Amino acid sequence: MHVDPLEKTWVWLASAIAVTFVVVLIWAAVARGIHPPSNVETIDSASLHLSEEFAEDNLGVHRQPDGSLKVVMVATRYGFYPQHIEVPANTPINFRIATTDVLHGFHVEGTNLATMVIPGFISEVNLAEGFKTTGTKPMFCNEYCGLGHHYMWSRVTITDKAS
Repeated sequence: MHVDPLEKTWVWLASAIAVTFVVVLIWAAVARGIHPPSNVETIDSASLHLSEEFAEDNLGVHRQPDGSLKVVMVATRYGFYPQHIEVPANTPINFRIATTDVLHGFHVEGTNLATMVIPGFISEVNLAEGFKTTGTKPMFCNEYCGLGHHYMWSRVTITDKAS
């Protein structure tokens, strides 16, 4: 079987590029410590409202003993609950979000806070330094979740730390 020399060159070039990509991925994972999120907590989406943490009375902002905040939210078609949260600026915040139905996204406009909310799992995002600027920002779903997707939004009000 005869293989053209130009074809052999392209096969070797493509193989070298693939090997380079694999080497770079391994280097990033090992040497630089870049890994996918590892906080994997499962939850039964059907009985989410019966769980202690995500029960309706426990949703919202909770101050932790170290001064940081924990925000517990539920995403469901077509809204986030609670609909409005208020947090002080420059305060560490831990968001814990779960969904009762389908895949949702969670994004706070004007910030780098964004995550996917996957059924059966608890999504957790930590803002080590909190929000920098005060004001009211919309929170919205950035993953298509159905016909009412464009109505799925909420808001966060960032106040001065002193108030």
